[in-house]
Amino acid sequence: MNTPLRLSPIYDSLQSVNGSWREINGMPSLVALPADRHRITHLGIADLSFLTRFGVKGANAAEWLANQGMPIPDRPNTWHCLPESGMIARLGLTEFLIEDSVNSAIAPQLATACQSPAKVYPILRSDLALGLVGDHVNHLLRQTCSFNFQALSLGDRPVVLTSMIGVAVTVILGERNGESFYRIWCDGTFGTYFWQTLIEIATQLGGGVIGTESVL
Repeated sequence: MNTPLRLSPIYDSLQSVNGSWREINGMPSLVALPADRHRITHLGIADLSFLTRFGVKGANAAEWLANQGMPIPDRPNTWHCLPESGMIARLGLTEFLIEDSVNSAIAPQLATACQSPAKVYPILRSDLALGLVGDHVNHLLRQTCSFNFQALSLGDRPVVLTSMIGVAVTVILGERNGESFYRIWCDGTFGTYFWQTLIEIATQLGGGVIGTESVL
């Protein structure tokens, strides 16, 4: 087997999970588990760290991204869809997060194009990226975060910068098949602690790990 180009921040933690794996974007990814069907309706958490992403900030970041053909969210802490179900999130006034879908590769193209433009600074994104689905997601969030996500409107496409279990996170609330679908990013160096704590609580609530094929 070829040596993978990348490893998820929680790769070691996932080795004990009995499921099917596939290499995506050079990263071994847990794609399916026997319990997926139940957990995606109740409470499931998937590791989506394999998706490619690009961060950029600076006074000219919005203008530079627009010149690259990116749709720019007009308000801070909101997001837009990109082709093939990718997304661009505006984190405050001058910082942006771009993440691809499984079938797109916009983030690497932007990283290549960002060759020291004035007042535009690329940000290394080595995140733990998670997807949360199921009827009991809000039970999990209430136990781990003080922010009231249920007060948000899906139509506003909100981006929330807050903390969960003591870790700074970026959270996006969207939809999957008509149901709420939460995306969470945190610094990969906190990945093992963050993941293990969320999974412990999810298990107590009758949920747990799911494969990526259940949410993408």
